Amino acid sequence: MSEYADDCIHAVTPQPKSLLQQWREDIASVFQRDPAARTGFEVLTTYPGVHAVMLHRISHRLWRRGLRYPARFLSFLGRMLSNVDIHPGAQIGERFFIDHGAGVVVGETSVIGDDVTLYHGVTLGGTSWNKGKRHPTLGNGVMVGAGAKILGNITVGEHCRVGANSVVVEDVPTGCTVVGIPGKVVKLREAGQLNPYGIDLDHHLIPDPVGKAIACLLSRIDNLESQLQVGLAAQNYSQCETDNQICEQDCPGGQVERSLRSAT
Repeated sequence: MSEYADDCIHAVTPQPKSLLQQWREDIASVFQRDPAARTGFEVLTTYPGVHAVMLHRISHRLWRRGLRYPARFLSFLGRMLSNVDIHPGAQIGERFFIDHGAGVVVGETSVIGDDVTLYHGVTLGGTSWNKGKRHPTLGNGVMVGAGAKILGNITVGEHCRVGANSVVVEDVPTGCTVVGIPGKVVKLREAGQLNPYGIDLDHHLIPDPVGKAIACLLSRIDNLESQLQVGLAAQNYSQCETDNQICEQDCPGGQVERSLRSAT
């Protein structure tokens, strides 16, 4: 391969970011996704989710260098400090943010893309005793609501939203919203004003598939009742005409009105 080709490859391939650069971007991302954030010093000293991510950046480097016990011990210290359990083997992209940082669990073979947001109580768990890839993969820009569980070697596509307390056990296509137990892909609602930084935090604007199903059933019942009433009225009218013909034969001038009254 020529020197020119080597220069092209080096020009195209992005250089890995330093630890300090990643930390700075992690802190800066908080201001894009948390309106309560005021200063960088406040975020650095009071946000447990940021502490967990910063320590994971170090423990993951140790893990990749084969220093498994120091990596696990640092991860344990991070869990004690932040109440966030991230395995040092998990691969996490840039600008990862854990809001509130309480009770979050990220498994060993999890893969998380860039600009991902997790809320408290989220679990990225495994469903197999076998070694290998057994935890989920989250694409870029994914938002996972509080208490949601994403289990197994599945993929959540880019820019998806997972509703709070949902349990996702199947792959999710790009750009979808998932709600329920087990998680179901539902139609996206039109979000409100977009975040100027391009991060969609309107995770409360999600459809209610159960409520929609109940509304459809009620509408169908009303329709069937209306058809039944029309059918009964027509049947009663027909029976009334027959009775009137019989009455005219037996008693000229006699009319049966009871059926008509009941029909109306």
